[in-house]
Amino acid sequence: MKVLPYHSYPIIKDDKISLRQIMPTDVEDIVDISFYDGIQATTFEMAVVMQEKIDEDIRQGNSIHRGIIDHVTNKIVGTCGYYRGLDQGEGELGCVLLPQFRGQGFMTNAMQLAIDFGLKEIGLTRIWAITSKENLKAIKLLERLKFIKVVDLEDNDMEYELTL
Repeated sequence: MKVLPYHSYPIIKDDKISLRQIMPTDVEDIVDISFYDGIQATTFEMAVVMQEKIDEDIRQGNSIHRGIIDHVTNKIVGTCGYYRGLDQGEGELGCVLLPQFRGQGFMTNAMQLAIDFGLKEIGLTRIWAITSKENLKAIKLLERLKFIKVVDLEDNDMEYELTL
């Protein structure tokens, strides 16, 4: 496993998107999908503070949080990253997409890039994701990416694990 944190922030991409560091200029565009510790931002100022906490987590090697950038518009359309378990060679993969970009393949591409990076570059031995039972699109996405349901959790959530 490669030791975190990364001193240079690797950009990973395919023909449709790039996953790159979230810049201060991006925050205004992602206020509606900014979360930290399960709390959603309700203001720009709150999103800025959350991003500062996320950046500190990245510096400490506790997470890898990236913006999903559309190559056509060069705009941020969502976020994707690993948020727990990195210190144990594992990663909880999470993602959020702005509503106007759903159903266009951005999340499939982002998740696949993050999975490949986690396995090949970091050397993760386990990747998992948590979603609610009502989030049928997330469940379909996870299953399409070869995740299997491993357990029902409290609060109507489910944990999925990537089959390696």
